[in-house]
Amino acid sequence: MSRLLLNGRAVEVTSNAVTPLLDVLREELGDTSPKPGCLEGRCGACTVLLDGEPVLSCLLPLGRALDGQITTVRGSTGEGDPAGHRLNEIKAAFARAGAVQCGICTPGMILATSALVSERDRPTRAEIQEGLVNNLCRCTGYAKILDAVESLAEGKQPGHG
Repeated sequence: MSRLLLNGRAVEVTSNAVTPLLDVLREELGDTSPKPGCLEGRCGACTVLLDGEPVLSCLLPLGRALDGQITTVRGSTGEGDPAGHRLNEIKAAFARAGAVQCGICTPGMILATSALVSERDRPTRAEIQEGLVNNLCRCTGYAKILDAVESLAEGKQPGHG
C-alpha cells in the first residue's frame, strides 16, 4: 500500500507503481474528473497538476507521483491544496464565457489554466494559446476558452468588456 497526496488529502492506494495515474485516480479513488481521451498523451483530457505543473496522467506511472502533490479539478476547495483556491475562480470564468460544451477537455483546460495563471498574472492571448497548446478541444473552437482565461488575467467577466 502507498500514500498519495491528492487535492490536499493523504489517501492510500493499492495499485502497482507502474499503473498509470489516470487509472488509479478514476478506478481506485473514484475521481473521474481526469478524462481518458486518447490515452496516448496527445489530447490533454487527462491533465492533472503534479506540484503545480500540468502532467498527462495517462502516461504518468503512479510511482512517479507518490512524492508529489496531485491536484485534479475536484481540488476546488483550496483546503490544504495550493492550487485549489484558484480552481473555483477558473471554473466560474469558463462557465461565464460559455467555454464548456461536452466537458471532456474542460478539466484539463482548467488545470492547464491554473498552471498558466500561477506563472503569469497577465498572460497575453499568445501566451494563453501556448499555455493551452497540449489540451485539445473538439467542440468550442477555442475562442470562448481563450476569452475565459483572458478574463481571469484582466479581472473582468467575459462578454462584459
